[in-house]
Amino acid sequence: MKYIFFGTPDFAATILDKLIQANMKPDLVVTNPDKPAGRKQTMTAPPVKNTAARLGIPLIQPEDLDASLFDAEYDFFVVAAYGKLISKEVLDVSRLGSVNVHPSLLPKHRGPTPIQSAILDGGDKTGVSLMLMDEKMDHGPILKISNFQFLISNETYTSLSDKLAELGADMLIETLPKFMEGKITPKEQKHKNATLTKKFSSADAEIPCNDLRAALDGDKEKAEQIDRMIRALNPEPGTWTQTDDSSLLNLPKNKRVKILKSEVRDGKLVLKKIQVEGKQIREV
Repeated sequence: MKYIFFGTPDFAATILDKLIQANMKPDLVVTNPDKPAGRKQTMTAPPVKNTAARLGIPLIQPEDLDASLFDAEYDFFVVAAYGKLISKEVLDVSRLGSVNVHPSLLPKHRGPTPIQSAILDGGDKTGVSLMLMDEKMDHGPILKISNFQFLISNETYTSLSDKLAELGADMLIETLPKFMEGKITPKEQKHKNATLTKKFSSADAEIPCNDLRAALDGDKEKAEQIDRMIRALNPEPGTWTQTDDSSLLNLPKNKRVKILKSEVRDGKLVLKKIQVEGKQIREV
């Protein structure tokens, strides 16, 4: 079994770690370049780089992927939240194809933010799909799909991502040997049922002050909607509000406030953790 692992964030690092624990070590890891992070914009390595370095796996961090980077023959690629489109030219380097670990029940929630979108939708079920990649985004035939039930009111992006990464790794460990032996027949997705996700910006994560006030005062619908936003869109891009001239939860007036943690209690939104602009994070 000779393969390359493509991945970048914590979700991918968890999968890589579990594959290695199962004696399925990749021959090469491909991840994105280091990038500035935090208030001081310190150059920071992606989690997958740290995992590969700790385990002594050869690693490359190309700005642009090109088939010429891969001068050996590989059985397949495994792709988990790599963060860039991979061209058909690169996909064709592998002998059997490229297996993508996508944290949704495809064809639902194709695209870059399936975990956040599952929480925002307010459902109680998502999952992981293993699919063979083609030149279109999350479009290829399915090798395996598994459901995961979750409590609507509990899961955050981070907690749900961790659980889906564990599930995805277990699915790969079970599926890849069968895939190598030709014992799995890929099934085409029901493309007419596809839904797409998008990248969320800071503007998408703004909670209007009037909506926040209504949620705090007992508007149950707004409370549940805002709580889903807070759980889905932290840590990135990070939910926030701009306070106005009126009193709101003893917050300073006319300030940008990050809202980091909440819950819904008796139909009201209850803030648990905030950060006023220029101040330290604090419990409410």
